[in-house]
Amino acid sequence: MFFRICAIIGSIPVLGAVLVAQSFPPGYLNPEPIIRAAENAIGTENLDCVTLSGTAYTGMVGQQRLNGYDIDWPRGERLTEYSRIINWRDGTMLETFTRVPGYNPASWKHGLGWRGGTPIQSNSRQTFAVNGLYAWHQDGEESSPIAAHPDDAERWQLDLWLNPHGFLKAARLPGANPRATWRWELGEMGRDGATVTPEKVRIVSITVLDKYRVDATINSENLLQRIHTWVPDPVLGDMNYEHEFSNESYVDIGSGIRFPTGWHHHEGWDDNYQAQSVNAGHNAFGGNLDQIQANACPNPISVPSSVASATFDVTVDVSELAPGVWLLGGTSHNSVAIEFDTYTAIVEAPLNEERSLAVIDAVTTLVPEKPIRFLVNTHQHHDHIGGLRTYMHIGATIITHWKNYDFYVQDVLNYAPRSLNPDMVALWPPTELAEGYQYETVRENYWLRDNSRSMHVSYVHPLAHVEGMLIAYLPETGLLIEADLFDSFSAEPTQATDANRSLYRHVQRLGLDVKTIVPIHGQPVPWSEFLELIERTN
Repeated sequence: MFFRICAIIGSIPVLGAVLVAQSFPPGYLNPEPIIRAAENAIGTENLDCVTLSGTAYTGMVGQQRLNGYDIDWPRGERLTEYSRIINWRDGTMLETFTRVPGYNPASWKHGLGWRGGTPIQSNSRQTFAVNGLYAWHQDGEESSPIAAHPDDAERWQLDLWLNPHGFLKAARLPGANPRATWRWELGEMGRDGATVTPEKVRIVSITVLDKYRVDATINSENLLQRIHTWVPDPVLGDMNYEHEFSNESYVDIGSGIRFPTGWHHHEGWDDNYQAQSVNAGHNAFGGNLDQIQANACPNPISVPSSVASATFDVTVDVSELAPGVWLLGGTSHNSVAIEFDTYTAIVEAPLNEERSLAVIDAVTTLVPEKPIRFLVNTHQHHDHIGGLRTYMHIGATIITHWKNYDFYVQDVLNYAPRSLNPDMVALWPPTELAEGYQYETVRENYWLRDNSRSMHVSYVHPLAHVEGMLIAYLPETGLLIEADLFDSFSAEPTQATDANRSLYRHVQRLGLDVKTIVPIHGQPVPWSEFLELIERTN
């Protein structure tokens, strides 16, 4: 009764005044004064573009050696001579840096990993540009621009607004629809050090690119300390994506403008043991960009004609390796299909669902009467497992190393919402994920056999690159299918790597009579050529 009476009183005159009904529901705030105070604190209206320079690091998202609560994304090659030009007026951004060549794909800027299509970086100087819906990269200053996939282009465009001035400018755009709330918050250990007194912060949420819900945490000094959203990832679904800025990193660059020098970017939750997942990777980019120029806007970045006209059709190039064995190529990652008496098996489900659906269509055309019964997964790096959920959707059993099982069950093959880019499992979830014959886990050796063929799956160790690595061997043909242990998509290697040597020792230890290596990256190579590489460098 009390609450009902109060609601009535709030709408009638009291002592000559009218009590105005609350404009915002309990827990919510008017975003306008919060946004305006932040704009004034950092001088947003006085900044059209900015050039940032310094040093940075990059995380290799999805490339950790092993999944665990305390295992972050591994660090990639250091980024030196780093520069980023952000032009909100023209909607463009240009990043350049120097990075040691020979380790990363040329298309890999930082953060979300290899989506395919380009070879290993061959030049030191790297350029990445975005202009509206288009994005591209250049491996070397004189090289031709290579168009980025639309998924990458959209994320790079989103990055244009995931900084303090960009967020506040985006909040003023049509369709932003700002909302605000508050909470008491202890500082983050990694950003603010040890804190014991909660600070009352405001959180403003807006819509960016008509798709992404982006929120900014604004502290008592009206400084943006965290800008957060989610981006789609083929493996993890809606993945945390955020930038953090400490109070101390904001510097005065003139004309009432304050801009942060310290950048810290997460992909995945920076929450380790509190996370409801096995995967704990998060640190994707960071650096000290302390050389800042305000409003030194170069000429607008034009979209190269080759980028504007680029297409991204999914093609599957089919070649027969042996009777009933096919290589399914056409991109940076292959799959291999093997026909048995009553079913087919596929080795590797790389990149994403789009690619996996195309491979599945090709295989069902080659072998129309036999179900795809098994999917052999070599290892858990994200560029190799983007299609696992697709094969689960069609009812295939996944063969993987036992060290990957917890990660796949909890983080990958689950019911977690995928709102940004829903896949087959999200759109048509099975009644029970476990109602099918879903997994076979391998410790050392595993066999698929019938009257026509056998396939030996084995665990390769030790490896610095990754744990839980499997290879597949077909004794009748001498074909050995492997990933990342020997790649043939780039120039002929001059020296054997540690991974090459581990593969060689593994083959010798098991006494496999290998005739041909079938890499997931590249074209088949005679075993004799691989032996020449090993012998040449021993």
